[in-house]
Amino acid sequence: MTSTTPNIVLVLVDDMGFSDIGCYGGEVLTPNIDALADKGAKLTQFYNTARCSPSRASLLTGLHPHQTGIGILNYDDSPEGYAGTLNDRCVTIAEALEPAGYRSYISGKWHMAGDIHHPTDAWPTRRGFEKFFGTLEGAGSYFQPRTLTRNETNVEQEADDPSFYYTDAISDNAVTFIHEHTTEHADDPFFLYVAYTAPHWPLHALEEDVEKYLGRFSAGWDVLRQERLQRLVDSGIISASWPLTDRDPRVPAWDDVADQEWEAIRMAVYAAQLDRMDQGVGRIVDELKSNGQFDDTVVIFLSDNGGCAEEMPIETAKEFVTTYVTFDATTRDGREVRPGNDPSIVPGPEDTYTTYGRPWANLSNTPFREYKHWIHEGGIATPFIVSWPNGIGTDRMLRTQPHQLTDVMSTLLEVAGAPYPEQVAGRNPLPLEGVSMLPTLRDDARDTSRLLYWEHEGNCGVRRGDWKLVKKYGLEWELYDMLADRTELNDLAAEHPDIVAELSQAYDGWAERCGVIPRRRVLEIYEKRGKGLPSE
Repeated sequence: MTSTTPNIVLVLVDDMGFSDIGCYGGEVLTPNIDALADKGAKLTQFYNTARCSPSRASLLTGLHPHQTGIGILNYDDSPEGYAGTLNDRCVTIAEALEPAGYRSYISGKWHMAGDIHHPTDAWPTRRGFEKFFGTLEGAGSYFQPRTLTRNETNVEQEADDPSFYYTDAISDNAVTFIHEHTTEHADDPFFLYVAYTAPHWPLHALEEDVEKYLGRFSAGWDVLRQERLQRLVDSGIISASWPLTDRDPRVPAWDDVADQEWEAIRMAVYAAQLDRMDQGVGRIVDELKSNGQFDDTVVIFLSDNGGCAEEMPIETAKEFVTTYVTFDATTRDGREVRPGNDPSIVPGPEDTYTTYGRPWANLSNTPFREYKHWIHEGGIATPFIVSWPNGIGTDRMLRTQPHQLTDVMSTLLEVAGAPYPEQVAGRNPLPLEGVSMLPTLRDDARDTSRLLYWEHEGNCGVRRGDWKLVKKYGLEWELYDMLADRTELNDLAAEHPDIVAELSQAYDGWAERCGVIPRRRVLEIYEKRGKGLPSE
């Protein structure tokens, strides 16, 4: 392996907010991720696409999710809607890297195949990955995950081991893949995709990790949001001129909360899930260092969407969970699983199934507003960390140029010296939508003319330079100056109708070109088929 063909490790976490990890202002102890940032680059304005499956599709193909067939989730709305599975017009990073001599592996969540029980052309093993360990569905128990698969064989029985915990299993297999590759294919570079489910609900964590955070969140979300903002400002990630958004009006003031201890434990379990994930990242880095590979390995870390405000009332919890995620009614030792957010259910153990809810998601997305699903900053802004000692150096770098998921594939292909293929396995992929981030990483280059686009469930946006046009489904466009007001508190649409008209016209053209199906049409499809809306 030469310096022109570095290894690549892409780490994606699930439903984590912008400011949860330590180096982005959070209370969670993430020393291993922080260490990558301390001798690498942190991007302050990197964007995902606000939801699980679409973000994964865009990340791995360099296209917008609608172009890949996954406009909402991995559920089939065809022929009128999205197919909900990777189509034949895209290729994955793994497929594109193969001609350059790379071997590719995945450990973790896939969530891009419509059929999660029978191998299809949308499974990772048929999209360029030589080895796969993980799950095909979108969420589930950390102690007995469904659709647990090794290559194309169901291995749910592996979770029968009382010590099994899915986050650890993802880390274990990622380390094993690196070790096996080094032993068997030392002369070849590798691409490893590590897709953690942490900290996606349910709130399942190991007791030893939860204990670290007992009492850490007892000050409540009002105080903690202020503290996070200050740390973000002190680190240069957030401008001191951007005020903190108001507490979500649906969230009570902390002083008015009756069950403060239970609420604090909810966030403690969420933090514990991230803590265990960070421990796994540390083990992956240690494996790279022990083999002398770390300095010539590109390591990227990000989240697939903002913090998740989905609630799970105890009265409707079973219906909520079982609509789109397989739900095990009992634990491995036969105890009843109790779903729902209620002080009578203390989250963490295997016999619970809960979320941390809107109040803590509001903290996770500090200083922004809105959440997963929406195109306001709280839904699409993610930490983005790049470590590559031999490629970008080891100085601590802060980069403010906006980028989005489509840019990852373009960047990695340039890093690997691999051209984007015109054809793979008889498929003719659409042209790449992204641009390489290497100029940003190496020279802090600025491009104020490029347009970035988003759409999810009728929530949409477009950004050019410092202007961002955004709206919720069914509402009017809002316009924000992201240089002066990234927390989106001062809507300038009425003052700049010309910019609104220009950017909205550009958005309409993009949406038509990329196959965005109008939300009203999607709702008609669901109503006609008597289906509920995907919620996980």
